[in-house]
Amino acid sequence: MSSVQGAGVVVTGAGGGIGAALARRFAAEGARVVVNDLDPGRTKAVADEIGAAAVPGDASEIVEEAREALGGTGGIDVWCANAGLASPGDALADEAVWAAAWDVNVMAHVRAARALLPGWLERGSGRFVSTVSAAGLLTMVGAAPYSVSKHGAYAFAEWLSLTYRHRGIKVHAICPQGVRTDMLTAAGSAGELVLAPTAIEPEDVADALFAGIEADRFLILPHPEVADYYRVRAADPERWLGNMNHIQQKWEGAGA
Repeated sequence: MSSVQGAGVVVTGAGGGIGAALARRFAAEGARVVVNDLDPGRTKAVADEIGAAAVPGDASEIVEEAREALGGTGGIDVWCANAGLASPGDALADEAVWAAAWDVNVMAHVRAARALLPGWLERGSGRFVSTVSAAGLLTMVGAAPYSVSKHGAYAFAEWLSLTYRHRGIKVHAICPQGVRTDMLTAAGSAGELVLAPTAIEPEDVADALFAGIEADRFLILPHPEVADYYRVRAADPERWLGNMNHIQQKWEGAGA
């Protein structure tokens, strides 16, 4: 794909799952890739596999190091804000759980944008890819901190797009349902009930993103049926909430 060939791309949370799939796909398309993850071993393994640079650490703090890793030849052209935290729990979840979900799922995106936007706006180009989740458009039973923070991630991506698209900034929000990753496993019985039956592979998410890049589309739906759920939610919220409550009751009845 000519739009990413030779581009400097950073993928956070790329030690496995969706992030690793994105990193592999960008590398295969000829991009210069930086792989980031909190786990140094996983970061290096993926980077070595695809001939990329490894920059382990907190995704909120690696923009300058990633620029250096790309050799200063054009800097960062694409930022994939993929690092995420699966945070189960209800409204009574501990403050620390809520704070961690908000920090990783929202504020890491804000901090990256804060560091990248001045240069992107000056040159009139840049691409911000936010891995949100269908939970950011809909919700997820049994995971209040995750659902609320993913709504925040979607809202921030949407705001970036509407604010800067006329100045050359491209934004994509990826909103899959279940994907066969460690995060799906971490979702526990709720994930088994709601997400596992239609779960896809991480590579399918990468395919959906690249189709969206080619079509210059903001909203990326690896599960196309999410568009129908989103329409129902907007057009008839009482019906949608009732349906979701039935799922909640089913989950509780299964021993959640």
